[in-house]
Amino acid sequence: MGEDKELKPMRVILLQDVKTIGKKFDVKEVADGYARNLLFPKKLAKIATPQALEWLELQKEIQEKKAEEDLKKIQGTASQLDNLEVVIQVKTGNEDQLFESITAQKLVDRLKEMGFAVKKSKIQLKEPIKELGEFSVPVSLDHNLEATIRVLVVGE
Repeated sequence: MGEDKELKPMRVILLQDVKTIGKKFDVKEVADGYARNLLFPKKLAKIATPQALEWLELQKEIQEKKAEEDLKKIQGTASQLDNLEVVIQVKTGNEDQLFESITAQKLVDRLKEMGFAVKKSKIQLKEPIKELGEFSVPVSLDHNLEATIRVLVVGE
């Protein structure tokens, strides 16, 4: 009657990143009780059956194709943005003094008008532009890609 039950490990497929175990779609061995009491009820994992492993391979292929398509799309955007001339007209006072400075948000708005959806955080403008002229502004994109736009600030 005093049998010690061994804690059997169970193979599971993680459906989401789990901090102490691994990343989404990893196959891991965890304690049976941990899987049944925490992972399964919260839909963080499922049992690694042969059918589930086939499903996993299919999900990885889908994810890989999506990542490739995303990379191609971003490469296209990067090539279109690189050396793109962005003209911004501003009101000026005496001696070509600007009444407003050109911020990253103004660049985002102008790029949007030109058909480019770029987040403000991607514009690498160290400080607002406060004078007329031509400026090179780097734009960081996903997949560690970067483009440089040419910003032309001209008076109205």
